Amino acid sequence: MTLDLYGFGPALAAGTFMTIKLALSALSLGLVLGLLGALAKTSPYKPLQWLGGSYSTIVRGVPELLWVLLIYFGTVNLMRSLADLLGVESLELNAFAAGTIALGLCFGAYATEVFRGAILAIPRGHREAGLALGLSKGRIFWRLIMPQMWRVALPGLGNLFMILMKDTALVSVIGLEEIMRRSQIAVTASKQPFTFYMVAAFIYLGLTILAMIGMHYLEKRASRGFVRSTT
Repeated sequence: MTLDLYGFGPALAAGTFMTIKLALSALSLGLVLGLLGALAKTSPYKPLQWLGGSYSTIVRGVPELLWVLLIYFGTVNLMRSLADLLGVESLELNAFAAGTIALGLCFGAYATEVFRGAILAIPRGHREAGLALGLSKGRIFWRLIMPQMWRVALPGLGNLFMILMKDTALVSVIGLEEIMRRSQIAVTASKQPFTFYMVAAFIYLGLTILAMIGMHYLEKRASRGFVRSTT
C-alpha cells in the first residue's frame, strides 16, 4: 500500500528543506543573542544587567506568534518609510528574514537563561586560577569558561532547538512556504486534511529525532575528558 500525496510530494520536500533552513538560521542568531544576554546578566555592571534582564523578560512574556507578526508587519512599514526617505522604489523584508529574526529573538531570550545558569555553575576558582596564570579576561572566557559552559548548557539548548523547530510552523501565517504552509496548500487542493497533516506530523517527528541524535553526539563530544563524580 502506497501513500497517495496527489503530486504534492516534491512540494512537501521543499517545505521540509525550508523548515530546516529557517530553524538553523534562527538557531545561529539565537545562540549569539543568548550568549550576549547571558554575559550582560552576569556582568558586574548594573546597566548591562538591566539590559539583559529586560530582553529575556520582555521577549519571553510575549507569545512567539505575536513576535512573528509584529516583526513582519512592523518591518514592512519601516521599510516603506525608509524607501520613501531614500527615494527608492521599494524595500522589503521577506518572510524568511522576518521569521529568522522573530524565532531567533525568542530562542535567544530562553537561551540567555540557559547560558546564564551554565556560567554560574562554573566554580569561581577557575577564573581565579586563570588570573593567577596571567591570562587576560578574554582568554579566560574563551579557553576556560566557554568550553565548560558549553558542556553544561548543551542539554538545555537541545531542548530549546527542538521547540524552535516546531515553532517554525508559526511562520506559515506570514506566507513562508515551509512544511505547514505546503501542507495547507495541499489540503486545500486535495480536500484530504488528515492525510497531509499526518504526513506533516511525521516529518516534524523525523526532524526531531534527527535533532536528538545530533544533540546526543554533541553532548558526548563536549563531555570528552570529563569524569562525572559517582559520590
